Amino acid sequence: MTTTAAAVLAVTDETFEAEVLRHDGPVLIDFWAQWCPPCHMIAPVLAEIAAERAGDLTIREINSDENPRTARDLQVMSLPTLVLFRDGERVAQWVGARPKARLLAELDAALNP
Repeated sequence: MTTTAAAVLAVTDETFEAEVLRHDGPVLIDFWAQWCPPCHMIAPVLAEIAAERAGDLTIREINSDENPRTARDLQVMSLPTLVLFRDGERVAQWVGARPKARLLAELDAALNP
């Protein structure tokens, strides 16, 4: 679901390791699918956060239907699922759409324990 902001780029099964696991710093990956209404609800929130936190946080999206291997490997069972990585390590995971303020608070808590 490529959003209107260019700041949220798509990754695939083939590019996940390079774009997320080998990325320096924090990366939030959004697992989504076209048929998922809550996925469409959170997309603009992620685009706003990507623009506001550019340089501090990278946000990527992956279509779970088109890239089932990564979703399977990370045991993603529901959509949307947001997984936060820092320097290739999973540090937090959230399931479901959420308001921007709540997501920012959760991100800050996970990144600044």
